[in-house]
Amino acid sequence: MASITSKPVLVTLRQLLSELRRQSPTKKLAENQMVRYIFDQYRKYQTTDQQLCKAIDEMHFRARTYHNYLHHSRKYKELNTEFKGKGERSIEETANMVGFKLPHDPKP
Repeated sequence: MASITSKPVLVTLRQLLSELRRQSPTKKLAENQMVRYIFDQYRKYQTTDQQLCKAIDEMHFRARTYHNYLHHSRKYKELNTEFKGKGERSIEETANMVGFKLPHDPKP
């Protein structure tokens, strides 16, 4: 059982907020509606005693899943922009891309 104050749950919360900060158009996280919703959910499932509560585990699982989704979608966008196809490339561009050098023609 993962209580709301356990280290893995707090690490997940920090990671989730970090990803939201990277992808948010607003500068302050306090103004972000998604951040307010996440904090409300964390507070909702905060318990004072150590009772078996599946809702906390479910909330932690969803937070981890959402963090993974945000993180990997950001990485996908970065990789896609870096290696996006540019249509038909010339022979020189293709050779430079894989690290080869073309033989040069001697001038007559």
